[in-house]
Amino acid sequence: MRVLFATAEFAPLARVGGLGAAAAGYVAELRRQGVEVQVALPDYGGHELTGETVRTLEVPGWAGPAKARSGVPAGSNAGSITLIEVPGIRRSHPYLQPDGNGWLDNDQRFFAFSAAVGALAELDRPDILHLNDWHTSTTLAHLATPPPTVLTIHTLGYQGQADPRWVQAFGHRREQFLFGGACNPLVGGVRGADLVISVSPHYTEEITTDEGGFGVAQVLRDKRDRLVGILNGIDPDEWDPGNDSHLDVSYGPSDLSPKLTLRTRLLAEAGLTDGGGPVMVMVTRLVHQKGVDLIVPIVRYLDSFGARMVVLGSGEHHLVDALTKCAHENPDLLSFVNGYDEGLAHRMFGGADMLVMPSRFEPCGLAQMQAMRYGTLPLVTDVGGLHDTVIDIDTFPTAGTGVVIPEPTSIALLDGMHRMNRAFNQPRRRAAMRRRGMQSDWSWTQPTQRHIQWYQRLVTSLSD
Repeated sequence: MRVLFATAEFAPLARVGGLGAAAAGYVAELRRQGVEVQVALPDYGGHELTGETVRTLEVPGWAGPAKARSGVPAGSNAGSITLIEVPGIRRSHPYLQPDGNGWLDNDQRFFAFSAAVGALAELDRPDILHLNDWHTSTTLAHLATPPPTVLTIHTLGYQGQADPRWVQAFGHRREQFLFGGACNPLVGGVRGADLVISVSPHYTEEITTDEGGFGVAQVLRDKRDRLVGILNGIDPDEWDPGNDSHLDVSYGPSDLSPKLTLRTRLLAEAGLTDGGGPVMVMVTRLVHQKGVDLIVPIVRYLDSFGARMVVLGSGEHHLVDALTKCAHENPDLLSFVNGYDEGLAHRMFGGADMLVMPSRFEPCGLAQMQAMRYGTLPLVTDVGGLHDTVIDIDTFPTAGTGVVIPEPTSIALLDGMHRMNRAFNQPRRRAAMRRRGMQSDWSWTQPTQRHIQWYQRLVTSLSD
């Protein structure tokens, strides 16, 4: 089976949030399971390809000139990839200007990229066309007879709305992309795809409700017979405390004592003293969705139970400023690192006792699975993929893997911290929670098998 997989992010070449890691992990597992995958990624620039071949793609005048460079990225384990260049696609960041605002021509850039993906699909006719989020959804507007098409929604909140005049540039199914008086590429993709996948079962339920549907719930309800939720996975080789080059010591579920060493080193690296309570971490994008703002009002209470917190992330300027100020005012309690450092993220999961993840919505979430692999207990809100992956210790004492709070508020978060602290202070309970999380299978193996089953079903049903 041959799959053309189009995405705006693909780690490590282009990674902003969970999409890049999820795309790379999924494709790697597809290939392990014998599926031939052609990855189409915007050519943001700066990547040399080994064994490179170059082809010109026939696209509408407004979208060109377009070309596809195919090969293996030098110094990367990403495998073979096709980088697509269209006007304006090469930028220092896939989506954002240096001031944190989106590039003003993001619609033009990704609509042109999608037109080029359509041209690539015509040249290398795949058995399955797999699109991801709004950045690739208008590919369907450039194919007279698309192959069986899957669209994965990683985050419904980003739909790529644009001026309605854009639909006049689309050659096929243009009416599907009109919604609410605007050009809505994600809605058009949902309407046109043969199967729509969201990245966790609970998130699939949420996005079909008026409360969680970001204005397009009815469009998704209309697709319910072809809408499924499949949980993302993580790479168990990349996230393995027993063999992690970023850690000074290794450990596993049978012996967690090395975490104490890593905990001490993390506190030293963060410039914090040990308060005797749990060391808490956040590894996150700094956006409203992630609930980062909820920790600022309660940091001053951490010392009441000896807790310390380390935050790593980048994003919206007002959140960066708020965390910077909070760390300055509470230097003994909070350490904030602005940016993303892969090695530090691993060291934080290895040395922490608790991951704090108070998301307002979370389609799947990867950090909670990564943290559990390292025996770091997750404190999460009861949303999306967090609902599907974390079991509350107080509700299910013999099966719990973390603490689940009912709502994204500072009060609920502080209560959750106190509940987690009680578990932290009971060594047997703490060790049991850690072992359960570490022994859970968060790999891509089973999710990918489900995807392949759907691929085969689509190929069979649409060829009859």
